[in-house]
Amino acid sequence: MKALRTLGTVLTTVSTLTAAGAAQAADAVMDKGDVAWMLVATTLVLFMTIPGIALFYGGMARKKNLLSLLAQTTVICCALTLVWVTIGYSLAFTPGNPFIGNFSQAMLMNIGIKDLSGSIPTLLFVIFQMTFCVLTAALMIGSFAGRMKFSSMLVFMLAWSVVVYAPICHWVWCEGGFFFDMGALDYAGGTVVHINAGISGLVACLVLGKRLGYGREAMSPHNLSVSMIGAAVLWIGWFGFNGGSGLAADERAVMAILVSQIAAAAAGFTWMCIEWMLRGKPSLLGMISGAVGGLVVITPASGFVGPVAALVMGIAGGAACFWGAVVLKRLMGWDDSLDAFGVHGVGGIVGALLTGVFASSVVTGSEMNPVLTQVGIQAASVLATLVYAGVMSWLLLKLIDLAMGLRVTIDEERQGLDLALHGERVE
Repeated sequence: MKALRTLGTVLTTVSTLTAAGAAQAADAVMDKGDVAWMLVATTLVLFMTIPGIALFYGGMARKKNLLSLLAQTTVICCALTLVWVTIGYSLAFTPGNPFIGNFSQAMLMNIGIKDLSGSIPTLLFVIFQMTFCVLTAALMIGSFAGRMKFSSMLVFMLAWSVVVYAPICHWVWCEGGFFFDMGALDYAGGTVVHINAGISGLVACLVLGKRLGYGREAMSPHNLSVSMIGAAVLWIGWFGFNGGSGLAADERAVMAILVSQIAAAAAGFTWMCIEWMLRGKPSLLGMISGAVGGLVVITPASGFVGPVAALVMGIAGGAACFWGAVVLKRLMGWDDSLDAFGVHGVGGIVGALLTGVFASSVVTGSEMNPVLTQVGIQAASVLATLVYAGVMSWLLLKLIDLAMGLRVTIDEERQGLDLALHGERVE
C-alpha cells in the first residue's frame, strides 16, 4: 500500500508538471506583429550607431579626426557583435547568480530557432540586445576623441563589453539579477547604457589627459551639418530604442515613442532658451545636444511614465545636460571632448532618479512602490553603476596602458588621427 501511495504521488506530480509545462508552452506563442515591429526596432537601434553616432560625433570633432571616429564606430560594431554572440549574451542574460550569468548559451548554444522570449523568437531578442551593447560602447568614444590609439581603443572595448557591460546588463535586465529582483526601473537603458557609457568615457578621458592645446586653441565642431544629420538619425532611431524595449507592438510601445518625442522636444527647446539667455544667440549645436539629452533622460522612464511627466523630465533634462556639458566640465577642467559624460552620464543619472518619481501604475498596469522607496532603489542602482563601471574601466585602461600604451604620440595627435593612424583624410 505504501508503494502504491508513493507511485500515486509520483504520477500526480508528473501529471501536474506536465500540465504546467503544456500550459506554459501554450502561453508562449509567437506573434507576427510583435516580430515585425521588433525587426524594425532592432534595425533602428543599429542605425543609431552606424551612421548615427558616427556622424553626430564626427561633425563635432576637428576635421583631421573625422575619419578616425567613423573608423572607431565601425570597428566597435564589428568587434562587439562577435563578442556578444560568443560570450556577451550568455553572461548578460543566462541565470547564473545575482551579479553575472554563465556560459551555457555561449556561441548561442541551447537557443533553438523556435525558442521564444515572450512573443518573439529568442534569437531576435539576442540581436536586439546586441545593438544596445554596440551603441553603449560607441557612445564612449566622444569623451576621448582625438587622442587614443586605435589598437588600444579596440582592446579596451573588447574587454569592457565583457567585464563591465555584461555584468551591469545582468544586474538590471536579467531575471535573478541583483537590481532586477530589487525592483530597479530601467525600461531602455538609463543605467545599463547611458550612465555606464558616460562614467566609463569620463574615466577614459581623465586617464588619457587633455588634448594638446585644450583651452588655448579653438576646437570648434568642423561641420555641424554632419552633426545635425547624425542627431536626426539618433532621434528617429531612438523610437526603436525605447519603443522596442517592451518587445511588443502594443499600447506601451506607442506611449514609449510618444514620451520620447515630448522629452526630446522639451529638452532641445530648454537648452536653446538657456543658451540664448546666457550667450545671446541660439545655436544649432545646443538644440541638437539638448534633444539628445532629452532622449537620454526619458530612456529609463519611457515605459513607465505619461506625457506630462515626459514634459517635466524633458525640461529638467535640457537644463541638467546643459549644466553637465557646459558648466560642470568647465568647473572640473576635464576634457570630455564631445560631452559624452555631460549629456549621457548626467542625463542618465537625472533620468534614472526621476523615473522613480514619475513611474505610474496607469502606464505600467501594475502596482508601484512608494515614491521614496522607488527613488532609493533607483539611487542605489545609479551609484552601483557609477562605482563599478568607473573602477573597472580605470583598471582596464591602466592595464592596457602598461601593456601597449593608450595615447598616440604628440606628432600623431598634431597631424590628426585620420592620416596618422588610418592613412586617410577628408579632402
